[in-house]
Amino acid sequence: MLDTIVAMATAIGDASIHIIRMSGPKATEIIEECFEPRNKERWLRGEKFTLNRGFFSDNNRVLDEVLVGRMLAPSSYTGEDVYEVNCHGGLFIAQRILQAILRHGAQLAEPGEFSKRAFLHGKLDLVQAEAVIDLISSRTETSANLALSQLSGGLSETILALREEILEILAFIEAGIDFPEDDVESLDRESLESMINKAHADIKLLLEGSKTGKILRDGLITVIVGQPNVGKSSLLNALLHEERAIVTDIPGTTRDEIRESVSVGGILLQLVDTAGICESDDLVERLGIERTWKALKTAELILLVVQANLPLTEVERHILDSYSDKVIVLVNKIDLLEQGQTNIWSNEKGIWIPISVLQLQGFDELEKEIRKRVYQGEAIGTNEPFLSNVRQITSLERCDNALSQSLKSLQQGMPWDILSIDIRQALQYASEITGHNVQESLLEDIFSRFCIGK
Repeated sequence: MLDTIVAMATAIGDASIHIIRMSGPKATEIIEECFEPRNKERWLRGEKFTLNRGFFSDNNRVLDEVLVGRMLAPSSYTGEDVYEVNCHGGLFIAQRILQAILRHGAQLAEPGEFSKRAFLHGKLDLVQAEAVIDLISSRTETSANLALSQLSGGLSETILALREEILEILAFIEAGIDFPEDDVESLDRESLESMINKAHADIKLLLEGSKTGKILRDGLITVIVGQPNVGKSSLLNALLHEERAIVTDIPGTTRDEIRESVSVGGILLQLVDTAGICESDDLVERLGIERTWKALKTAELILLVVQANLPLTEVERHILDSYSDKVIVLVNKIDLLEQGQTNIWSNEKGIWIPISVLQLQGFDELEKEIRKRVYQGEAIGTNEPFLSNVRQITSLERCDNALSQSLKSLQQGMPWDILSIDIRQALQYASEITGHNVQESLLEDIFSRFCIGK
C-alpha cells in the first residue's frame, strides 16, 4: 500500500493564502482527527467534491481557521482521497499545519509524486504527465496551448492509434506463424508490407510535426549577426520592447553575447545578440567576434542584419552562403535610401526583408516569415498532435527504425518469427511514449522534474 503524502502546493513565502495538499489511504482519517467543520451536517454527507470552513487543530490546540477541499477516490486528480487545506498566508501558519499532518502519519511528498500517483492510478498517461510540466513552464500563449492540447489527450490518442496498428501487424505475423499456408504466403507478405508501410507513413507525419512541436515548447535559438553599427542591438531592443542593449554610434559597443527571450507571433525566440563581425586589434572585441562565429554554428535561425544603402561585404556574403537555410536577411535603415535609389537586394536569392528599426517598419513581415518557418509554411495550430520533447521523439524514432528493419527483413524473405522480433521492438518503443511499457527508472526521472506539491 502506498503511503499517505503531503506537501505545500503553493510557493514558500508570504502570501494571502497557502495550500497544503494531502493524498493517500490515511488522508481521510488524518483530516477527521484534525479538522472541525463549521457545518458538520454538510461535511458528514460525504460528498465527493466539497469545500468546508472550519478549524484545524492538533492535540486540541487550534492552529488556524481553514477552508478544506475534499476530493474522494476515484474522482480526484491522483485517484486517491485528496484533501487541500487552505490556510492563512504566512509561512509559519502553513508549516505548523504541515507538521501536524506529518505527526498524524503522513509522509512528505517527493517532487512530482502527486502526478506520479495520477499516472499509476490511470488518471494520466506519460504524455499527459509531461504536458503538466510543460504547462507550468510555458512562456508563450502558443506553448501553453500546445501543453493543454497534450494534457487533454489529443496526442495520446494518436500514439495509441499507432500502437494499435503495430499490434495488428504483430497479430497478423503471429497468425502466419501459427497457421502457415504455403499457397497464400506471397499474398500474406504483400499485405504485411502494406500494413508496415502504413504505420511507417503515420510515424513520418508525427516526426515531421515534432520539429514544430519542439520549437513551440523550447523556443528557437535565434542569433542576431552583422557588421558593427548596422542596428543589431537596436533590433534586439525593439523586439524586447525595452532598452536591454546599449546603443551608440561607436562601433564595437557590443563585445559579448546578450541573451534574452521574447515571443514573436506566439513563437518563443531565444535571442542571442552578438558582437559585430569585423577586423579588430582589441583583444576583448576579438574574443567577442570568436563567440559570434561559434553562436552561428548552434543557431536554429540567423537574423543577418545588413545596411540598406551599402553593398554586401565579404563577411556578410560568407554568412549568407554558409548558412543559407537558416538565414533571414534584414535590410535595415531603409529610411536612409534616397528616392529612386535601387534596392541592392532585389535580385538576391533567399529571404530578404526591408526594415527600419528606428521607424519600426518591417516587423510584421518578420513575424510572418518566422511563423512560416516554424509551421513549415502551413497554417496549423497547436491543437495538432505534436510531439514536443526529446524523450517522446527519441522513442518514436526508435519505433520507426524497428519498423524499417522489419521491412528489410521482409524483403529479404526472412521467416515470420524473425519478423516478429522487430515488430515487438517497435511496439515496445511506441508503448514507452504513453507509459504502457516503461521502466521504474524512467518514471523516477520524469517525475523528479516536477515541483514538490504537484
